[in-house]
Amino acid sequence: MNIRAVNAPPLRAGPLRFVDAKMLPRGEAYEVFIDRTACVPTRRNHHDFFNGLAWLRHHDSKRRLNEWQVSEIERQGPGASRGGLRDALTLFDENAALLQAPPVLIAALRCRDWQALFVTHRAAWADTRLELFGHALLEKLMQPRKAITAHVWCLDASETFDAEVVNRLADAARTGRGAAKVFLPLPVLGVPGWWPENEDPSYYADAGVFRRPP
Repeated sequence: MNIRAVNAPPLRAGPLRFVDAKMLPRGEAYEVFIDRTACVPTRRNHHDFFNGLAWLRHHDSKRRLNEWQVSEIERQGPGASRGGLRDALTLFDENAALLQAPPVLIAALRCRDWQALFVTHRAAWADTRLELFGHALLEKLMQPRKAITAHVWCLDASETFDAEVVNRLADAARTGRGAAKVFLPLPVLGVPGWWPENEDPSYYADAGVFRRPP
């Protein structure tokens, strides 16, 4: 991955590089180390492999996520609990998906109206863009199971997926909405065309996965 990282824009500390996770000093926060050295500690496993791919594909967004995390660590102190903003940033980094869809689908997702989202308005998915961002989410899908759920951030039709999305997420989380309220849950194997079993409408009758709002 370091061969491809040569073409990535530099971080504040210099060119992006992936290094052995053992280079992370004991007691130093992962995000602070990246900000200080421009090096991403990486283990030889699927989780860190997908994280590396995310850095290469969405470099500006990953950099902005890291900058926000470092800013919060500096503000709160390294031993403090994450807090709402850092929780939201971490969920985005690990498990987010970006959804750009017709209003009828966004409305159904907000209401957890799975029948409308996946059956009644199924044809509208042809005009939808769903991009998986979280590296832990990608890792989970190596062993697909029905309950895998993404934390969805919705984009307007005119928005592009760039570092400004991270800024908007941070603004929403720190103004009191918190991690639990800035995302919408989406069982990704319910997306039309993503799993053959969901061609049968009864697939969505599983209330343990396709849950109604509390």
